[in-house]
Amino acid sequence: MANEQKNKSIGEVKIAADVVAAIAGLAATEVDGVYAMAGTLTNELAGMLGKKKLTKGVKVQMELGVVHVDMMISVRYGYSIPKVTEQVQERVSQQIETMTGLTVSEVNVRVSGVNLGNE
Repeated sequence: MANEQKNKSIGEVKIAADVVAAIAGLAATEVDGVYAMAGTLTNELAGMLGKKKLTKGVKVQMELGVVHVDMMISVRYGYSIPKVTEQVQERVSQQIETMTGLTVSEVNVRVSGVNLGNE
């Protein structure tokens, strides 16, 4: 699904949901305390088959220039989960809005694991 932004003088720009999901995934992994993006079994199998992991654990819905993001992350042991998830929400929202010009309505973060450092 692609979202359109119109520029009447030149034409239109369409941004694919996968692009927004990749931005969200990269932005989340830049936050200190995030170990990795977490995914479903389907995403894990796709990763083993060589498909890109940029959108692993990220689901994006776009409608009329508004983006809704659901994502799953794994947090490093010893970090405050509420602080890390709040920073992820802020960073993801900021990066999507800055890079695409789209409005982010919400970023829902689900913590699916904690990395104990011995993996």
